[in-house]
Amino acid sequence: MRRLLPCYVTLLCLFLLAPIAIVVILAFSGPGYLQFPPRSYSLYWFVRFLGDPQWRQSLWYSVVIGVIACTAATVVGFFAAYAFVRGSFAAKKLLLSLLLLPIIVPTVITSIAIYFLSARLHLVGNILWIGICHAVIALPVVLLILLSSLQGVDINLERAALNLGASPVRVFMKVVIPLAAPGLISAALFAFLTSFDELIIALFLTGVRVQTLPVRIWNSLEMEIEPTIAAVSAFLIGVTGVVLLLDSLLRGRRGSAVRAQR
Repeated sequence: MRRLLPCYVTLLCLFLLAPIAIVVILAFSGPGYLQFPPRSYSLYWFVRFLGDPQWRQSLWYSVVIGVIACTAATVVGFFAAYAFVRGSFAAKKLLLSLLLLPIIVPTVITSIAIYFLSARLHLVGNILWIGICHAVIALPVVLLILLSSLQGVDINLERAALNLGASPVRVFMKVVIPLAAPGLISAALFAFLTSFDELIIALFLTGVRVQTLPVRIWNSLEMEIEPTIAAVSAFLIGVTGVVLLLDSLLRGRRGSAVRAQR
């Protein structure tokens, strides 16, 4: 059985990756219509994707909203993680559980609640508000990454800096943040990716004028099967792959930093 386990895992991975591979291959098919396997290969659908003003606008909205969500979730998550790692206060576990609720509660329930609040405040379609709402679901991911990262920061280094006369703010800026920087960047990347690929909340909050890339893909599938969707999907897969690659490199750097401290 142990010898068969690697074969089973390999087959399972191939089965899971097959749909992604098919979409990527279709994205490079020639003009006309999509078919698998393609009769010819070209960059036609990517040129059409990047040349369409509506698709470009949706890409721009996704990037802007992702940056807003990334910034908000990373800043709040970093201070919250530092408080949980270094602080000692009542109801600590309860507060941590509340902050992690967005990854426990189904996204559609969170989306409905956010929509009713947004409609009451007349914020449906507001880019800044959509970014903040995306930060809500990105915050637990950021918090979990930074909790692990900050636990690897030796508290004795902070104590030594305080004993040498540095103020708490200076210790935080010159010691904590540089040592936690790889984890901080990794958390920011995952926060951006969470927002960039998010569909359900965006469906509730985007209006007619503001459509993120996942929402436009959804609408295109609902209204008409546009071949450009294959190129857009391959683009999203590529963004995800780049973020995961950067995170892998940062994890290696973070591991080297932890070993250097020891």
